[in-house]
Amino acid sequence: MKIFSPAGRYKHTGLYAAALLCSLSAYAQQADTTSARQRREDLQTVEITGTRTRKYFSDYSFAATKTATLNKDIPQAISTVSKELIADRQAFTLGDALKHVAGVSQSSYYNQFSIRGISQNEEGVIINGMRTRQYYFNQPLTTNIERIEVIKGPASATFSSVDPGGSINLVTKKPLAESRREISISAGSFSTVRGALDITGPLNKEKTLLYRLNAGYDNSRSFRDLQYRKAFLIAPSFSYVPNAATSLNVELVLNDTRTRLDRGQAIFGAVAGKTDLGSTPVTFNMGGSNDHFNTQDLMLMASFSHAFSSKVTFSMAYMKQTWNEDLQEHRTTNAFAVDEDNQPIPTYAGMRAVLRQQRWNTDNVSAYFNISAATGPLQHKLVIGYDRIHTQKFRGGGESSAGGYRLKDGSIAAKYDPARKDNYLFRKINGINAPVPNVPHFNLAAPTYAMPELSHYIFTASEIPPAGYIVNAIYAQDQARYGKFLLTLGLRQEWYEDYTNYKQPGEKKIAQQQLLPRVGLTYEAGAHINVYGVYLRGYQPQGNTSSLVILPPPPGVAFKPLESDLKEAGVKTTWLQDMLQVNVALFEINQRNLLMNANDPADVNKLTERGAQRSRGIEVEAAGFFTPSWQFNAGYSYVDAVITADNNAALTGQRVQNTPQHSAGLWTRYDIRRSKWFKGLGAGIGVQYSGDKLPWYIRDFVIPAYTIADAALYYTPPGSHVQLAMNVSNLFNQTYWVGAQSYLRLFPGTPRNIMFNVTYRF
Repeated sequence: MKIFSPAGRYKHTGLYAAALLCSLSAYAQQADTTSARQRREDLQTVEITGTRTRKYFSDYSFAATKTATLNKDIPQAISTVSKELIADRQAFTLGDALKHVAGVSQSSYYNQFSIRGISQNEEGVIINGMRTRQYYFNQPLTTNIERIEVIKGPASATFSSVDPGGSINLVTKKPLAESRREISISAGSFSTVRGALDITGPLNKEKTLLYRLNAGYDNSRSFRDLQYRKAFLIAPSFSYVPNAATSLNVELVLNDTRTRLDRGQAIFGAVAGKTDLGSTPVTFNMGGSNDHFNTQDLMLMASFSHAFSSKVTFSMAYMKQTWNEDLQEHRTTNAFAVDEDNQPIPTYAGMRAVLRQQRWNTDNVSAYFNISAATGPLQHKLVIGYDRIHTQKFRGGGESSAGGYRLKDGSIAAKYDPARKDNYLFRKINGINAPVPNVPHFNLAAPTYAMPELSHYIFTASEIPPAGYIVNAIYAQDQARYGKFLLTLGLRQEWYEDYTNYKQPGEKKIAQQQLLPRVGLTYEAGAHINVYGVYLRGYQPQGNTSSLVILPPPPGVAFKPLESDLKEAGVKTTWLQDMLQVNVALFEINQRNLLMNANDPADVNKLTERGAQRSRGIEVEAAGFFTPSWQFNAGYSYVDAVITADNNAALTGQRVQNTPQHSAGLWTRYDIRRSKWFKGLGAGIGVQYSGDKLPWYIRDFVIPAYTIADAALYYTPPGSHVQLAMNVSNLFNQTYWVGAQSYLRLFPGTPRNIMFNVTYRF
């Protein structure tokens, strides 16, 4: 497919190349020396990202199949959040950006989402189709993001070790052949100040050497007590395109975040059926005033692509990511204080203190060929490739923790045992005799935030054992077209190695392997209607690099791999000359051998296995333009997620936690373009609905459903390069909770807040 401006001239090109797992496939042109502005570019060779049209949807996906394929031809649901939608909503973090995506529900303040009723594991996000680590607690800034793709279901045929519910792929901005500059400054509620920079263009007259620089800064407080965030991002990238057949791209992304971990709001009343979520204010926080959570994340990405002919191209990408953590926190044990008879005292929360430092490194390599061929009436787009992922947790990391109860001999017991009460120290709490904690209980009725003195605690130091995992995979895919039918067949073989005491004496290795198929069929029922069905399997090893927690070696023996499968059927349609998309999907996802926190107050890092879960449902998504001045993005999801097997038989058949059955979202923007008096004005309206949920660890209360509304006003003076914007989130100041884990860890939503923004383009 050729991409031109209305006058038939070259627009401008965002280079996505192999780092974004795009396809350099059958339609790559032969090399020539014509300037970039004059020559015609194929979408299959480089992804056109910097188009002038501002729209809330994407026509193509590269990551889902590693070929440039129209979304309507892909036999799988894919939701897209474009940079235009991100900007219009002032969505500065990933959680804000995914707010209206059908089937995606935020579960906490972290980078933790439920997709189609299935909570993500702590595996990080996918960036440009490459696996990252440790994005769980800190949501990444979005200033360098071109678009966000949510590929629904286990995409193991394309990516390695993915979550069964879906994969979140962040596509970064790439250099353009046209000079563009943009500066954005925002300020608003909770002492928030933000800034963003985006400049791009050619570095030489021939426009074969291109650059782009993105930067972001966030300095904000929070409606939550003690919370703050200071983060910056800088992301330079360079592309070399000597001709139409060859491209090289290099980019660097540096994230630095300084904040405190927010473990949520604690409430009173550990009485099933009588829980009052408003018993403490939503601002309530149980952390320490000297806590901190500092992380540094550095990514280097390089990609190369070359078309040997019009039928054969080769793509290769590499990513190195390093991640460092420095943590000091006071957190709940997920249990109330107890009296001498081991009965809970619901006005006091058990506490522990944690100091932790660690460093991770991840290397990704992806290489593949795209081959176009024909066998009789069949037209084939073949992909044959190899992936390697190597993640290492370095030696030198450690964790010191303080918790439990004081004994008379000066030592610590991990938990209170009333049968041995004579060994414990006791004190009075509101007239109640209670064992003395190592870390003072938090008084929920009269909270104080005096700076805790860590020297008063008895810490237990533990080394975080060096660990690693290596994944090697080969795969093949064929998109075979016959008339109105498109058959997608994929097969991926993975070999997984999990190491304990990695590269040290006593190293232990656990090896696993899996064959993963994908079978999909798309039928063009009409010029604007495609019907599809797909079956695929997923696989996710669960070893000592699958979580932040310290696991006893050899952890690879303890847990089986997470296995899943997807059955999906749907309809994808376009309307109004392809400016409106409406998609419907029916799905069933089964997963086995789930790994989750055991909610053990004596060992908050302890994990347990759950037998199986099943998630069924329907999704409806629509995005596009009603008129050239009025566009929208909307979605609805119904999810029936149940536990089908569990080591606790009473849970079998019960509803899965932290996922709503019904959810819906809408964002729409209208711009006035022709009025004499109001030209340049625009307005946006958003609505989000989430049904009720169950907490993660207990089933004694329900997180209520909520509906929140957002609004925005925009003004661009005629002939100006400046846009003024005001966004109001939670317009009617609703009190709501996005998720919960227990009585002591609820995650209230943000009250009404206002952000002002000035954007200058030049």
